[in-house]
Amino acid sequence: MPAIFHIVAEPDWRAACAQGSYRPPSLEQEGFVHFSYRDQVARTANARFGDRVDLLVVEFDPAQLAHPVVDEDLYGSDEDFPHVYGPIATTAAVAEHRLSRTPSGEFSFPLD
Repeated sequence: MPAIFHIVAEPDWRAACAQGSYRPPSLEQEGFVHFSYRDQVARTANARFGDRVDLLVVEFDPAQLAHPVVDEDLYGSDEDFPHVYGPIATTAAVAEHRLSRTPSGEFSFPLD
């Protein structure tokens, strides 16, 4: 399975790393953690976090997660997104990336 990516405010990720487990509000509110595949990251960031400046994109190896990755289209977008139905061990992170902005101000994320 390819890597999956989670967009998170850097202070929230640093706090989770200190605890060893990441439990975003969506886990309590919706029952799962939202992720994106590489080609979905920029679109997700622009749709949900356009005004934020403190974001990290954390890359995860699905094989390192305690809970399976479920591909779902829960919002009728005609596109599946990866979700994980449980807390995330911060040790499953394999890299941290910064989002960059295009000259027009939109987020971009490398696809290679």
